[in-house]
Amino acid sequence: MIPPIVFHPAYEATLPDGHRFPMRKYGRLAEVVAERGLAPLGFIQPEPASAALLAHAHARSYIDAVLAHDVPRAVERAIGLPVDEAVVRRSRASVGGTLLAARLALAEGLAGSTAGGSHHARREQGAGFCLFNDVAVAARALQHEGAIARALVVDLDVHQGDGTADCLAYAPDLFTLSVHCERNYPSQKIPGDLDIGLPDGMEDAAYLDVLAARLPPLLDALRPDLVFYNAGVDPHRDDRLGRLALSDDGLYARDRYVVGQARARRIPLVAVIGGGYTHDVDALAARHALVFEALAAVAET
Repeated sequence: MIPPIVFHPAYEATLPDGHRFPMRKYGRLAEVVAERGLAPLGFIQPEPASAALLAHAHARSYIDAVLAHDVPRAVERAIGLPVDEAVVRRSRASVGGTLLAARLALAEGLAGSTAGGSHHARREQGAGFCLFNDVAVAARALQHEGAIARALVVDLDVHQGDGTADCLAYAPDLFTLSVHCERNYPSQKIPGDLDIGLPDGMEDAAYLDVLAARLPPLLDALRPDLVFYNAGVDPHRDDRLGRLALSDDGLYARDRYVVGQARARRIPLVAVIGGGYTHDVDALAARHALVFEALAAVAET
């Protein structure tokens, strides 16, 4: 059975002409996933996150300011997106999507959302194209309601997951692993539980060796109830914000490996797409689709 995939039309917001964030990738990704037969029963649509849900990981003062579209100009500049109705709706849908996909993963073993991975959003403010931290909110919410006791965040976006580290700093049973390019954004990193900074230009084989050395022992030691997998494609060699040198095949091997390691241990896994930045939206959407291909391939084994 092909794992369920979550999508909401609000994942793709309208941005000013010429904006550097590739917002079109979300809608195009849904099209590619459908074209490849990876959502044969259609997508599952989430409910947007409420203020109460967001408060599991964010300060109420920040939530209120975002929902009122009234954040300080300095914070809006740090986010890099206009904090307007469309972008706020998108972020709330993304958080709701990650939570729904996590619930589906707990029920069925594997699931994914065609958005999410907003790992630069901290407890008291957003940054780096991230308003709210969907993974942190979902993990804290599931833990609060007793659906999980322990989770592992496997963050393979090319940028360090500083916001997730901040949001989960006082949740010792929610463990963060970030494998990222060391000489990349953010310049001032917030330490997570395990941060692995990679040198510029690392290619497929060396990257996969790092993952093989670190991930299996961590899964065996923690035995989490759920894995949140941030499958950012910005480690790709053609990514304009990346600095690593993975190929399409390398990204797919990475995704297949992470999903397979969780599956082999019967640990539910939920995938979110994370970052990816290029002007070629078709190529970008195809890269993001690789994790859903990996989910489907592992589910069949």
